[in-house]
Amino acid sequence: MKTPPNPASLITFASFLSLLALPFVALQASAQAFPDKSLRLVVPFPAGGPTDIVARPLGQLLSESLKQAVVIDNRGGAGGSIGADLVAKSPADGYTLLMATVGTHAINGSLYKKLPYDPVKDFTPIALVASAPVAVVVNPAQPYKSIADLTAAAGGNPGKVSFGSAGAGTPGHLTGEMFAAAAGVKLQHIPYKGSAPAVTDLLGGQIPMMFDPLQSVIANVRAGKLRALAISSAKRSPVLPDVPTLAEAGLKGFESTAWWAVFAPANLPKDVAAKLKSEVEKIARSDAFREKLGNLGVAPVTEPVNLADFQKAEIVKWGKAVKDSGAQAD
Repeated sequence: MKTPPNPASLITFASFLSLLALPFVALQASAQAFPDKSLRLVVPFPAGGPTDIVARPLGQLLSESLKQAVVIDNRGGAGGSIGADLVAKSPADGYTLLMATVGTHAINGSLYKKLPYDPVKDFTPIALVASAPVAVVVNPAQPYKSIADLTAAAGGNPGKVSFGSAGAGTPGHLTGEMFAAAAGVKLQHIPYKGSAPAVTDLLGGQIPMMFDPLQSVIANVRAGKLRALAISSAKRSPVLPDVPTLAEAGLKGFESTAWWAVFAPANLPKDVAAKLKSEVEKIARSDAFREKLGNLGVAPVTEPVNLADFQKAEIVKWGKAVKDSGAQAD
């Protein structure tokens, strides 16, 4: 005859099963509860700049999607490092996000001697949202009508052909250095403190050409005040369909783009990260986001991208460009 089970042991076993289920229940509750308050999207550059132009429509659409306010917090300085460090040291709860750039998460690690944050270890990658090519533009008074003209002139006068950029270590500067290496020529770099003064000198003829993200120069290209020889993306830009890519112009495989992505602090709960990734990617693919970005040359990223893998590849590519250029920032 079998001994009947002890009621106390049954209760204990049932309690044990309940304990095992608690993490799953908590995970479900966490996913359903987030977000239950406003979010902060830190923009590591001043208001009105390219990063701000990407962040504001994204924040507005994310607010509508999550049904919570998304507050834009501009924290400029040190090439974006101040804002990035702020997010890196924020609670990993999904309520503080970073509108990261190619600078903060691919270039600065090689450019700055001492970076207060680790671009990989201190963040949870969420989603890549937009990109823009660098344009090679010249003053119309210059004889360069094509990349072939430019490389011929630079090849015949090593170090004599100069180009301007928004500053040492910027995407424009480093793309210029990558171009020179790929074309086998030597160029003289003239750094400025921002795109605006460089474009002013380019228009005035003080410098012959410039490498700068497309959105900074496109108005002058459309007005005929500057001539665009090529852009650095893998495909032509729909806003300048007649301008070839550098790859088409003879530099096979050449590609470099400025980009923007959302990152959160490291160790973000997986369910929160998954929800944010889903919502942000949905927005990046939407017609509403494309329309809000306008026709300045900044394009939404509509194809699935593994941001962690993409970032690692970008760190290698831009790191080499920084090393080859000799650029350093304190």
